[in-house]
Amino acid sequence: MTSKLFPILAVLTAILLGYAFYEAMFVAPTDALQGDVYRIIYYHVPSAWIAFLLFFINFVASVQFLANGNPSTKRVVNWVVIVLGSLGFIAPFFPQVAAQLPTGMYPSSVATTALLIVGVYFLVGRLFPGETLDMLALTAAEVGVVFCTVVLVTGPIWARPVWGIWWAPGDIRLTSTLVLWLIYVSYLVLRRFSDSAQTQKLAAVLAVFGALDVPLVYFSIWFFRTQHPQPVIGGGGSIDPRMLRVLLLNWVAFLCFAFLISWSRYQLEKVRREVDEAEAMESLRDSAAPTGAAGISMGQGMK
Repeated sequence: MTSKLFPILAVLTAILLGYAFYEAMFVAPTDALQGDVYRIIYYHVPSAWIAFLLFFINFVASVQFLANGNPSTKRVVNWVVIVLGSLGFIAPFFPQVAAQLPTGMYPSSVATTALLIVGVYFLVGRLFPGETLDMLALTAAEVGVVFCTVVLVTGPIWARPVWGIWWAPGDIRLTSTLVLWLIYVSYLVLRRFSDSAQTQKLAAVLAVFGALDVPLVYFSIWFFRTQHPQPVIGGGGSIDPRMLRVLLLNWVAFLCFAFLISWSRYQLEKVRREVDEAEAMESLRDSAAPTGAAGISMGQGMK
């Protein structure tokens, strides 16, 4: 069924990407200050959102992979997630906590996000049991690095005509995004070149550590002085409704595209592991065959 569904989704995604491109290049109004160069936003921002989403999935899968090694540890981690999610849902409605939220961030949004995170955590654990969690983590990291690379490439292209510089070394968002990319590239290098039996667990620990940089990247423009403007959605920023519609359209198109890439990469990883397992079993049979034959010959000689 999946083999029949994939081509249909691929065609629909291609149509959606083409329509989103047309809207971004020819329909969305030109920015009064930046001119047409601002249209990079329709690729830069959605790529960042999708990279964050994939790194979050990598984080969730890595945590569950580490916790699944011991039933008691898994129960503890599950309760920790439930407690933290409950606190995240309730705390924003206290006036003392709500006063600390960045401008434009509503308590209801924080509470909804907390519940969503808990839901995604348990949904991932249910849909991807056992070894498939590691496969999901690897897939999310690989595709996430691709979209994060798009962010790092389109950012300087956009910055040069607007800021007059390609890169601002002291900018906390730029620096933290580069660090995030380097962490996950290191994750992929570890997975590719390490043959240790502990590679999966070491990579999962690195992924958990790397995910801590995602909130820093996201909230940096609120808490640090940075070249970046305020968020266009909430946070005190503003955007023309026509631009916002095209931005969200491109985000949906890129999200569908990322899903298809991740689906393909996950299936490829699944087949690769099945082949490796089959080759390992064949090697064991081949190495055991001569010993068995020799034993039979010796037994016949003794008779």
